[in-house]
Amino acid sequence: MLLLLAVSACTGPQPTLRSNKQLHLYGRQLAQQEIDFCQRQAEQSGLGHGTNQTTNAATGAVLGLTLGGAVGASAGAWGGLVGVAIGAAAGSALGFTVGLLGGTFKPLEPDPPYAEAVTKCLKDKGYEVSGWE
Repeated sequence: MLLLLAVSACTGPQPTLRSNKQLHLYGRQLAQQEIDFCQRQAEQSGLGHGTNQTTNAATGAVLGLTLGGAVGASAGAWGGLVGVAIGAAAGSALGFTVGLLGGTFKPLEPDPPYAEAVTKCLKDKGYEVSGWE
């Protein structure tokens, strides 16, 4: 499972195609090739998708670690210095885990210029983009 997560973590957001005549005529396999082509074309013009699961997961983990440690330390204050240390450690560990998982599964949204370029390319090919995932 970690290998699957690691492999998919570097991928950027993908457009979701609305079912239309073009998609029915040529099928999902050719449509995916067209998506790949349009994404490469946007990237070659200097645009980047701007976000990926790795970035989201890292951001979530750092925020969770920091906030979890602070909350845990304040909750452990009644136990003196030992309580603060234990509370901070437990809060940091829990916050890190929750933040990492939350960031990993956060929906991906591309940078607007990249999304516009890919959407226009697909529209020119007869497809309709209904969203991004």
